[in-house]
Amino acid sequence: MKIHFRKLANADEPLHLHETLDVSELVKGRKDILSVAPLTVNLKALPAGTDSVNVVGTLEGNVDMLCARCLSEVNSKLNIPFAETFKWLKQPLLPDDEDDELIYATDEIVDLVPYAEENFVLHLPDSVLCKADCLGLCQTCGQNLNEGTCSCDNTVVDPRLAALKGFFTKQDD
Repeated sequence: MKIHFRKLANADEPLHLHETLDVSELVKGRKDILSVAPLTVNLKALPAGTDSVNVVGTLEGNVDMLCARCLSEVNSKLNIPFAETFKWLKQPLLPDDEDDELIYATDEIVDLVPYAEENFVLHLPDSVLCKADCLGLCQTCGQNLNEGTCSCDNTVVDPRLAALKGFFTKQDD
């Protein structure tokens, strides 16, 4: 998935890029991600002035993750916007001339795969919930509280008052 600056500058129409990327290596090591589908890349490259190219489009994919509260499987559909501007540098750039909005390329050919992969990783959710009011798991027995209740006493007692916990209970002598 590469763009050629000279070919694109002389083209009458935008260059359409449609590819599928395997992004499974990018999420390796994340224990909350069960599986990831290949990323569908739909981009359009347009000339944007002298030696510049705008690349816009979307990245689409599916990720199966674990719910952050109850650990059930959740399928997340990703629709990631992609918008980058590349400028071809024919000579070294002075530090004062840099623009944070541009990506500078020293070659006439730019591979877009690393930029698509970076956008994918940056847009992955940190955590997902199976539903907004997910109750999670019991702290004591591990019962999924969305499926039913348990008989555990999970009353939180302030540690400063823990010594008084049984003060008002009736004792049989």
